[in-house]
Parts: sequence; C-alpha cells; structure tokens
Amino acid sequence: MTAITGVTRGGAPWTPEFITTLEQTKCIGCGRCYKVCPRDVFNLIERESANDDDDDYDDDDDDDDFSDDSSMVMTLANALDCIGCTACSRVCPKKCLTHEALAA
Repeated sequence: MTAITGVTRGGAPWTPEFITTLEQTKCIGCGRCYKVCPRDVFNLIERESANDDDDDYDDDDDDDDFSDDSSMVMTLANALDCIGCTACSRVCPKKCLTHEALAA
C-alpha cells in the first residue's frame, strides 16, 4: 500500500506524517508543541498523573535553560485530530514525538 499523499500550494508532493507517540519521560513540559499545534492535539498535565513510577523519568543535566524538575508534562489528548504537519516535532527541544505516514 502507498502512503497518503497530497500536493503543496506550489505543486510539490507532500506526505503528511501523523503523531503516533509522545515519550513523556523525555518531556520537559515547555509547551512548545501545544502552542504550535493548530488542532489541539496536546494537553498539559501534572507529571505525577502521567508517571506513577518516577524511576523512569530521564533526569537530564544538560545546560539547555529548561528546568528538568518541571511538574508538568504533555500528553496526547486528541491524537486523531493530528493533520500530519509535524510542527510539534520541529519545535520540541527534547525530540519526544514520533510521527509516521499512514497508508492510503
């Protein structure tokens, strides 16, 4: 089967890649994906309700100006509303999101 494809305004072929997973152990809760998403796919929740086991949390010690002890994390609220633009992945500083093209 072939992937779902479209055509850009300029006539170039385009294959949308829809969100499949959000790795909450990497998420720092910065909200960039939430802000850039045109379809309200994401929701910000408290980390404790997302991860009951804090041992899986990736405590990052890099100097990226983000607080790694944030009490908030993103979750996929409406993944089926994703339009496949991948804007969220492009703004995510921790590369938490995975996208895939869907078969037609």
